[in-house]
Amino acid sequence: MKTPLFNCFNEYNGLLSLTITGNYGGKYRNPYHCTRPELFSGSRTHSTDRTMDLGLAEDHFSRPVGSFVASDIEQLKLAIEECKKLIPELPEHSERQKDTVVKLIHLRLKLQELKDPEEDEPNLRVLLEHRFSKEKSKSVKQNCDKCNTFIWGLIQTWYTCTGCYYRCHSKCMNLITKPCVKSKVSHQSAYELSICPEIGLDRQDYRCAECRTPISLRGIPSEARQCDYTGQYYCSTCHWNDTAIVPARVIHNWEFEPRKVCRSSLRYLALMIARPVLRLKEINPLLFNFVEELVEIRKLRQDILLMKPYFVTCKEAMEARLFLQLQDRQHFVENDDMYSLQDLIDIYSGRLSCSLTEIHTTFAKHIKLDCERCQAKGFVCELCKEGDILFPFDSHTSVCHDCSAVFHRDCYYDNSTTCPRCARMTERKQDEMPHVKEA
Repeated sequence: MKTPLFNCFNEYNGLLSLTITGNYGGKYRNPYHCTRPELFSGSRTHSTDRTMDLGLAEDHFSRPVGSFVASDIEQLKLAIEECKKLIPELPEHSERQKDTVVKLIHLRLKLQELKDPEEDEPNLRVLLEHRFSKEKSKSVKQNCDKCNTFIWGLIQTWYTCTGCYYRCHSKCMNLITKPCVKSKVSHQSAYELSICPEIGLDRQDYRCAECRTPISLRGIPSEARQCDYTGQYYCSTCHWNDTAIVPARVIHNWEFEPRKVCRSSLRYLALMIARPVLRLKEINPLLFNFVEELVEIRKLRQDILLMKPYFVTCKEAMEARLFLQLQDRQHFVENDDMYSLQDLIDIYSGRLSCSLTEIHTTFAKHIKLDCERCQAKGFVCELCKEGDILFPFDSHTSVCHDCSAVFHRDCYYDNSTTCPRCARMTERKQDEMPHVKEA
């Protein structure tokens, strides 16, 4: 008969995870999670002279009633069974019952330590294009991507791939069959742009698309889980029901609801999210007709490209490193039609519009107000010869496509003649032609 002493009694990777409540004014958890100094000091004093030692030495594994020594795996297993039988028999919420629970935790940890001893593992291991680096963190909040169980950093050696962040126990490394996703990103920097391109379980031979484990929709022998990005089916080991924003749904439907994807797709999308590989005007040009935010961002990007020549030739702008404000989106100073998935997510949320408008204002202020050199590169409307100095990124101007001269928009479209600057350049070329012939 279980007492209310246990709120949770679950096993992960052969270890015991339990939460104990009692009359201490709070909760005891697995001692490796506890940060209270009195627990790590090795003693706790109450009204009696009871000492509760939380070390892992074998002397502390004695049964509260009687004693025995747990020195090997078989004896530890027997000790664990003895503790499990004894706990319900002891008085509820008693000190002896709490001591026994704590001892049971340590027995479990000691058993796992004997099964998976600490060895001198190399700091770097290369496998299937993964570059695994040995972790020093003692966090237990990570899961092994191979066996899908907790990584107990205190007593287990584990590695993380520096490329795709694949995590696994040292003992699981020889069982890995998944190549590094970063290599796929390097060789195939393009999204699948069909929405959930399902091919069916029969085309997969009723096997996981990745590890080839037999699967079915009925869950026998293993549950088939569909990845919304690839459209294929995976087993529960390769598909943890993680969710991610799918690029195809964003491009075609402007839909940002996260969908369930397999582990490899999750990593691939995470590594690709900041890469500018989406040319919207070719993939879905109609999107600009329905999403006003996209039109606004496109105009801001076009203006920034018009500002670029001013900064490239301005010493003050180079010293101030104004372009560093766009260091996370370098493609914004290279073109105006390539987008990353992160760009589209930020456009949808409104963050990109705010930040890019602020940067646009800073750039324009430097050119039009702060820097005399940049001001000297402005234009006077040659059609009306009136008004302030004009710049190509001003909202009320138009630019000649042939010579890049800047005019008031109203003057440019009302004028039926050709561009004055283009006319002068043409006349100059005609004047030079006779001299060329005579030579």
